[in-house]
Amino acid sequence: MLSNSWYVYLLRCSDNSIYAGITTNIVRRIKEHNHCNKLGAKYTRVRRPVSLVYSEEHPDRSTASKREYELKQLTKKQKEQLIRQ
Repeated sequence: MLSNSWYVYLLRCSDNSIYAGITTNIVRRIKEHNHCNKLGAKYTRVRRPVSLVYSEEHPDRSTASKREYELKQLTKKQKEQLIRQ
């Protein structure tokens, strides 16, 4: 992992839903989603445990945010296809 890189990621939640997010540190962020009520996303707090199923590296926050938005617009079926690739 490059220190200046941003990552877009998809998490599989315990209810089989898929959550999309961005971060500079995937390992830290997954720990926050799974264990921290203050730093974990409200959506994932009630759907623990979550696991990483997909990630992409991007050079900056802007690019990562745009890609996160694109992923959030996909249907669940399209997200599942992306995860399988």
